[in-house]
Amino acid sequence: MPRRLKLVAAPPTPARAVQADQPASGLRWARLYRDRLRLTDVGIILAVVVAVGLVGYFSGDSLRQSELVAGQYMAVTALVVAAWLLTLAAFHTRDPHVVGVGVLEYKRVVNASALAFGLLAIAFLVFQVDVARGYFVIALPIGIASLLLARWFWRKWLLHQRTFGHYLARAIVVGTREDVSYVIAQIESKSGAAFHVVGVSLPGDGIGFLDVGTQSVPIVSDLAGIADAAEAVAADTVIVAGQPEGGSDFIRTLGWDLEGTAAELVLSSRLTDVAGPRIHFRPVDGLPLIHVEIPRFEGGKHILKRTLDVSLSALALIALLPLMLVIAAVVKLDSPGPALFRQERCGRNGRTFQMLKFRSMVQTAEDDLAGLLDQNEGSGVLFKLRNDPRVTRAGRVLRKYSLDELPQIWNALIGDMSVVGPRPPLATEVESYEGSVHRRLFIKPGITGLWQISGRSDLSWEESVRLDLYYVENWSLTGDVMIIWRTFKTIANPQGAY
Repeated sequence: MPRRLKLVAAPPTPARAVQADQPASGLRWARLYRDRLRLTDVGIILAVVVAVGLVGYFSGDSLRQSELVAGQYMAVTALVVAAWLLTLAAFHTRDPHVVGVGVLEYKRVVNASALAFGLLAIAFLVFQVDVARGYFVIALPIGIASLLLARWFWRKWLLHQRTFGHYLARAIVVGTREDVSYVIAQIESKSGAAFHVVGVSLPGDGIGFLDVGTQSVPIVSDLAGIADAAEAVAADTVIVAGQPEGGSDFIRTLGWDLEGTAAELVLSSRLTDVAGPRIHFRPVDGLPLIHVEIPRFEGGKHILKRTLDVSLSALALIALLPLMLVIAAVVKLDSPGPALFRQERCGRNGRTFQMLKFRSMVQTAEDDLAGLLDQNEGSGVLFKLRNDPRVTRAGRVLRKYSLDELPQIWNALIGDMSVVGPRPPLATEVESYEGSVHRRLFIKPGITGLWQISGRSDLSWEESVRLDLYYVENWSLTGDVMIIWRTFKTIANPQGAY
């Protein structure tokens, strides 16, 4: 578990005296991290583009290796480097609000790179620059891959630093006790929240502590003294939770009070399970509007998802076929019965299909289930037993590393499943669904998904449903790629797999 800094109530002393004993400002940490990203981006782009330029020049014949050609390569190299770095800056790829969490940082890097080379392609075509082809064929893909990999390594480093209380913005949470407690609990449970709550401001309260879970957060002020408290505890951020008394007038006045301080103002929305890509802001004079897209379950986006499924599953089958043959032989030798286990599951819109898995239990597992129901450790409609006696020796290894699910690649190839999606339920589970839980059947179930990278069998039934419904309504191709990537990490360090 990440180690959290101990929360200590701020004494009523002058701001400079308090700040002397406190960790460095989160804004300062953000600047240092941004500088590291900038240096890394410059180094990667210079290395890739210069290398391509040198290879292009020296791979030509002796007639082309003239001062004129050398000058062209130098000019093109300088132009590509400058354009690439400028677009990365213009797209705010190092913005503190996007680095370290989510996929937006990676999307901005890719979009900025694509735009830079798109504009360069037009310019080179107009001016007929023949030496530029290698930059598009080699520098662009290698450069993007290198930038994304570097960002990923820096993110891992950043998350590790945050476990020690570094690179966190110091925050005060403002609002009613209920709303403040909710926001603090969410911040503490999300590793990418990037906030360290140093105090709360509640109506009518100016002293004491607010107990949230296992921690006690100091109450630093009432709603009238937020700006002074933010300065006293060196807060980087003031988070307004929910809709405090006074509504929009309160928020506007608070913004005025924070002018001249180092703190920024953040509004916490209770739009439950609505992801950023579905939220759009439309400023109208005097009336800022927030548009929330309605989920759609047909159309071009889903065609692209199916294309990705077919491509990935076909390549995976070819690459993993030798491993799957070995696993099948091990399963057969370990216990009597077939290597493959077929089970009816519910797919999109409740249509049933035969899901394939490597058999990880004894052949009589389904008949033996009745005698184990009283030992069920699962929640909701799920049956889970950590030390299930039906699991074979080979099955325990297969389950631990999710190798028993490899045959589902075939289900994804023929269209019964998707590579990424909700957990495929049994028909008996679907019969027990109540209310909105049926919405998890609006898209195809997946080989992997949020449930697999978030704890699997260790999740409660409610949390499993919440993750599936969140995915159904907010999925994206970029998000799918991120889930696939995180699945490999989960397999290497399995949790909740039994």
